[in-house]
Amino acid sequence: MVNLEWYRTFKAVYKNGNFSIAAKELFMSQPAVSQQISMLEAHVGNKLFNRKSKGVEPTEYAKLLNNLIIDALDRLENVESTFRAKAEDATRLISVGISKNLFNCIGNLLISKFDLIDFTFAENDVLFELVDAKKLDFAITTKRYDTFDTIYEIVGKIKLIMVAPTSLDASEFRQKLKSDNYTGVEQWLNEQKWYSHDARIPHIKLFWLHAFNKKRPSMVPNYIIPSESEMLRMLSDNEGVAITWNCNARKYIKENRLQLLWNSFHVPEVYVFVLTAKNSNLNSFFEIISKELKLFFGNRL
Repeated sequence: MVNLEWYRTFKAVYKNGNFSIAAKELFMSQPAVSQQISMLEAHVGNKLFNRKSKGVEPTEYAKLLNNLIIDALDRLENVESTFRAKAEDATRLISVGISKNLFNCIGNLLISKFDLIDFTFAENDVLFELVDAKKLDFAITTKRYDTFDTIYEIVGKIKLIMVAPTSLDASEFRQKLKSDNYTGVEQWLNEQKWYSHDARIPHIKLFWLHAFNKKRPSMVPNYIIPSESEMLRMLSDNEGVAITWNCNARKYIKENRLQLLWNSFHVPEVYVFVLTAKNSNLNSFFEIISKELKLFFGNRL
């Protein structure tokens, strides 16, 4: 019966030409190394090493044996080390910074792929500073940071859209929009009840800037709910209109709880980036996160 530990010990002794050095490399005692070599010699029926004043010298049979097993043993050790690394990754805690709005969009995805995550909620610039200071492993941002000490990858695009509950009769709105009657469109929108996740209404202002070329909308939000996911849930059960990221609205639209009211071609898409520090030991995580987010955003609205 083949004992792989014998061959692992043989490889170490053959490479180092010394039982003591091989023992240190294998975290074994020298007598244990000598015993395993003796058992291997008994198994193959040939002497493998001749003792010298300093170390040992391989016999001709040992040289032949080494040529026969070295490739297979290296492949086996590579498989073992890869498996061990994956097992360690599976139980490693990683820290991920993300905005609350993006978390609503992709939080479930990240949780489904990793067992241990410490999330930090902050906006782009703060997240970059934390990654740059190596206080965060990763940041998922909507702003590019190209510096010497960090690396990034584009994983997708998101866009602000206008949504409303499916119970809302939007036929008049769609007619005005189809005829490019933007004055009428804005007037109709000002007559609706408005939801926002922030009293500063950043999403609404940005949408208005691109769709109507105006810095400030004239309406005042009726309901301010400081969670985009909760805002959409409440909107789906009531009357009103809201601006949200398309990825956050996707589930509600598929479930026919919200309708896509306006996806303006004037409103630009925004890139989503994954950011991490250079020269870290987190490359496997970076690759997994990037791959999964690319798949997710590839299926956007």
